[in-house]
Amino acid sequence: MKKIFVFIIALTCAGLAFSQKTAYVDTEYILNNIPTYESAKTQLDEISEDWKKEIDQMKESIDKMYKDYQSERILLTEELRIKREEEIMKREKEMRDKQQKYFGKDGLLFKKREELIKPIQDDIFNAIKEIAQEGSYSIIFDTANSLNMLYTDPKFDKSDDVLKKLGYKN
Repeated sequence: MKKIFVFIIALTCAGLAFSQKTAYVDTEYILNNIPTYESAKTQLDEISEDWKKEIDQMKESIDKMYKDYQSERILLTEELRIKREEEIMKREKEMRDKQQKYFGKDGLLFKKREELIKPIQDDIFNAIKEIAQEGSYSIIFDTANSLNMLYTDPKFDKSDDVLKKLGYKN
């Protein structure tokens, strides 16, 4: 009895799968054909590089302080050694705080990315949603992020339709 029940459910699921319309898009292809995305990406790269240089300069300064301390350590009094060590640790903490501020989970780079790229991604999602509704698609896959689709028929690729819906030409 249990086997028959499983068989009936399998047939039902198979029937549902065959009755659904599916398509796919390549969001990486779509994003690369949107000039505002390329501009936003370039802007983020420049900001990130500037902040990275700032952090690197701080690290170089700390390294120099540490080397100087190591070479003068023998000549310093206990009080001066402790003061220098505290200063080095303070600078290291400042550097880590700045790294967290810029590149942390909710850092400035994350917020800037949300500000610049999220609206573009939202537009793409809305266009895909409209195409799905207009074409009565139950499922639209994204092949950009290594979805292992072994074969795809190009007639089901809706990437260019998304670009057209957004007002861009491929």
